[in-house]
Amino acid sequence: MNTTETLTTGTIVEFIGDIFARRGAESYLGERVTMSQHMLQAAQLAEEAGASERTIVAALLHDIGHYTNEFPDDALAQGTDNLHEEAGARVLAPFFPNEVTDPIRHHVAAKRYLCATDPAYFDKLSPASVHTLNLQGGPMDADEVRRFAAEPNLDAILQVRIWDDAGKDPARQTPGFDHYAPMIQRVADAHAGGTP
Repeated sequence: MNTTETLTTGTIVEFIGDIFARRGAESYLGERVTMSQHMLQAAQLAEEAGASERTIVAALLHDIGHYTNEFPDDALAQGTDNLHEEAGARVLAPFFPNEVTDPIRHHVAAKRYLCATDPAYFDKLSPASVHTLNLQGGPMDADEVRRFAAEPNLDAILQVRIWDDAGKDPARQTPGFDHYAPMIQRVADAHAGGTP
């Protein structure tokens, strides 16, 4: 299964799991962890914080867009922003509620927002994250901050961003994708069933 045309609520977890299995060991953009380590660490941090299942799923899948867009895999290294946040949110939108897709769609903007509103935040960014911040437009200006602050899921968006930044520890052990698969399925099933 490798095209979005064949995806259903019943196959989305298998599809995502296949991505983790095939491509999760790839390098994470200059960080000292792989892509799967990074995403699993973000999910684990969310779970340890007692976040809702929707927010944990958002933390787990926040970078899935690196595998669903049409830009080259090394676009960021070549100085091009591959818009992975929008690509990820777009492919997941039919299967998950906004509480999942908004933190995915806005996790890059959240970095820009936090750099503009929290002077200590920038100092916590890894060198690779500082590099991508420059490609992504740098800190928000005052008008962007005002508009972004009105996002309906702002708290979850910002929290997923913080877990994103923290999920870069090469020594951290996490559960595998299979630990989260039933949770992802529950969230997708609830969305398909119209559960708020």
